[in-house]
Amino acid sequence: MMSNVLETRALTKKFGAIVAVDEVSFSLQQGELLALIGPNGAGKSTCCNMLMAQLKPTYGDVILGGEKITGMRPREVWRKGVGRTFQITATYSSMTVIENVQLALISHNHEIMRFLPYAHKMYRAEALQLLELVNMADQADRHCAVLAYGDLKRMELAIALAHNPKVLLMDEPTAGMAPRERVDLMRLTADIVADKGVSVLFTEHDMDVVFAHSHRIMVLNRGQLI
Repeated sequence: MMSNVLETRALTKKFGAIVAVDEVSFSLQQGELLALIGPNGAGKSTCCNMLMAQLKPTYGDVILGGEKITGMRPREVWRKGVGRTFQITATYSSMTVIENVQLALISHNHEIMRFLPYAHKMYRAEALQLLELVNMADQADRHCAVLAYGDLKRMELAIALAHNPKVLLMDEPTAGMAPRERVDLMRLTADIVADKGVSVLFTEHDMDVVFAHSHRIMVLNRGQLI
């Protein structure tokens, strides 16, 4: 029997008179790929932002591994084992692929304040292993500015995995990608879930992706689960 890794209890976010997320309660199980779907404006990204502490709930709680993490800062939630990828890739375009991943590993190992001028030598082998996992090792020394968008998404996944997260939040991971790239990225994500036991909550508009790879589906509309 799988155990719950992440739970929400009556999670709610109001912006003035607008209720963006309305008493949403759900659980994410160990090793599960859980889809959160719904129309634009349904509250999916707002929900993810509260899970990662980038938005403070109006009320309600987020429970990670039995521990209440509501009110923690994003960095503290990240340290507890929650990773995230974004609709728009958040990478350093002036750096190479492997340097982006090395920087994530440096941060994970609490060495961000002492990495210069040796960053290019630190955790290179570990970074290559992560890039191998997402089929990007052959592009390790390319600059991010010249990568195709699908490759940037795969690199961002490697960055998110750099601190061995228990939970991975993926906000519209295939947005802006070609149909074939969408299939490849989600198949890769499903393989990582199966291999490493990471629990993934992802939002998505492509129903082919959702039905092909998710273990369960939640539907959000006007801030409410239906």
